[in-house]
Amino acid sequence: MAEDLKITKGIPREETYIEIIPQIQALISGEADLIANLANIAAALKETFGFFWIGFYLVKENELVLGPFQGPVACTRIQRGKGVCGKAWQDKQGIIVPDVDQFPGHIACSSLSKSEIVLPAIINSEVQLILDIDSDQLNDFSELDEKYLMQIIKLVEESIA
Repeated sequence: MAEDLKITKGIPREETYIEIIPQIQALISGEADLIANLANIAAALKETFGFFWIGFYLVKENELVLGPFQGPVACTRIQRGKGVCGKAWQDKQGIIVPDVDQFPGHIACSSLSKSEIVLPAIINSEVQLILDIDSDQLNDFSELDEKYLMQIIKLVEESIA
């Protein structure tokens, strides 16, 4: 497959997800390397939606360690239960934060981040990694984003299960 994305500009976000998810599936199908797949997913989401920061944190020796990402430099390590990512890891569930300044214990890797969505990939009842997306706009994420980003998380889970 050619590594060019086919992105229709100016369509509603839901239609954009519907358009990009099969392309992400094609990008990662047949590739066994997790880091390569996460890097391509982060790049595809950044190119498609233009969010401020998109990346993955991998669970390694009882902490989250920065993995592939697109955007400005980021926090390298996060403890369980700390910040939005650590809380999603601890609770094994996604979190949508409309205003990061209102989230108790938010870890500000960048003062430009205003809202955030964080989703865990769970295999054998354990979180393996976290997808973290930040926006420089308040209230930029909804259940719609969670629905479609979870489809991408399922693709990642299937690729490493």
